[in-house]
Amino acid sequence: MIRHVLDVAGLGAGALEEICALAGRDPAALGRPLAGRGAALIFEKPSNRTRHSTEMAVVQLGGHPVYTKGDEVGLDVREPVEDVARVLAGYHAVLAARVFDHRTLVRMADVSPVPVVNLLSDLAHPLQAVADILTMRREFGDLRERSVCWVGDYNNVARSLAEACALQGAALRFASPERHAADERELVRLLALGAASAEVYRDPVLAASGSCAVHTDTWTSMGQEAEAAARREEFAGFTVDEAVMAAALPDAVFMHCLPAHRGEEVAAAVIDGPSSRVVPQAHNRLHAARAVLAWSMGVR
Repeated sequence: MIRHVLDVAGLGAGALEEICALAGRDPAALGRPLAGRGAALIFEKPSNRTRHSTEMAVVQLGGHPVYTKGDEVGLDVREPVEDVARVLAGYHAVLAARVFDHRTLVRMADVSPVPVVNLLSDLAHPLQAVADILTMRREFGDLRERSVCWVGDYNNVARSLAEACALQGAALRFASPERHAADERELVRLLALGAASAEVYRDPVLAASGSCAVHTDTWTSMGQEAEAAARREEFAGFTVDEAVMAAALPDAVFMHCLPAHRGEEVAAAVIDGPSSRVVPQAHNRLHAARAVLAWSMGVR
């Protein structure tokens, strides 16, 4: 069976655990499953962490990464997504893509004879979620029934983090403006995945209460720039500041997938303070990428 990685929920608890275990192993212990083989890295959206971590992960697994910008491949412009996937699968052992529309990845996976890995879509960011789990586990070990807080837009990053935490049996606490919050169906879905609880608040201080980790993301994601001014108004009061962190557990950590906007979604005193784990979190993106690629290649 082809091991695609399109979202965290699709992996299930068992595969997520296998990937986390692979991430904890020395790269040399994973062998060279990509030796003499290529990895197609398609980027409709630019990136700093995703490109560097994924390219280096491919190299560490013995492969050759081929970075291609979206306008070079022209998904559904120069060629249909399906044609691109079928052709590139003849050159490469894995196709990895950072796309605007999650359906692009689904269409690739439907026709590709090699694994397709989601490097980010509008729906999910599974590699970020794996990095987040690795970071929190290093701090706290088992996350079962520990409370994890998300403040801000319930976006692709939040959704993947929530799925990963749910599969770990964590309790989920969200603080979001009403228009940007997880709805009741989403909360039910997370509970079905294994979350100990899933609750939405309008006050980030209440949401952070008793949490071991407080996560956030930019209020305006890539492609939403025209909404920036309106979003700043909607998210006023949802900054992770010292008061929010004070409500969390004494040893709680602050996490952000980056890039961050100090003074908007997070106070400078928090992201640059002692509770911040944003740099090791970013470094764990390499371990996450290497583990996901190795797992996709059948490494156990």
